[in-house]
Amino acid sequence: MDLSNLKPAKGSKHHNFRRGRGHGSGNGKTAGKGHKGQKARSGAPRPGFEGGQMPLYRRIPKRGFTNRNSKEIIAFNVDRLEVFDNDSVVTIEELLERRIIRKTGDGVKVLGNGELTKKLTVQVNAFSASAKEKIEALGGKAEVI
Repeated sequence: MDLSNLKPAKGSKHHNFRRGRGHGSGNGKTAGKGHKGQKARSGAPRPGFEGGQMPLYRRIPKRGFTNRNSKEIIAFNVDRLEVFDNDSVVTIEELLERRIIRKTGDGVKVLGNGELTKKLTVQVNAFSASAKEKIEALGGKAEVI
């Protein structure tokens, strides 16, 4: 270690560049704004301003709204469970693996459309009344997680 290798500690130096402080600074006179024009002035236009033309966000029609509190429930019918073996435990991970559902969203729900012929233990977020009835009629379990 000698004086030629000394460096300040990492993070100790702050970049504090002051624009428009004379020619000697390398960024004097126009201070990086070029010559004249709207963008050289103070109060340059806000983002999305199109020079007085009707801006894009106002030209496009608006319809409805998005409810912040809504949940994305992924639903599938009970007949899709036929791919599983008898007496197996069906979890959300298994459903994703077998491509019965593509994503989990805010929850997974089993609906009662179709027929089921296997005894299964199904562990998801919700069941419709008819789906629960069909699963339990065969001796299976409908477990809400």
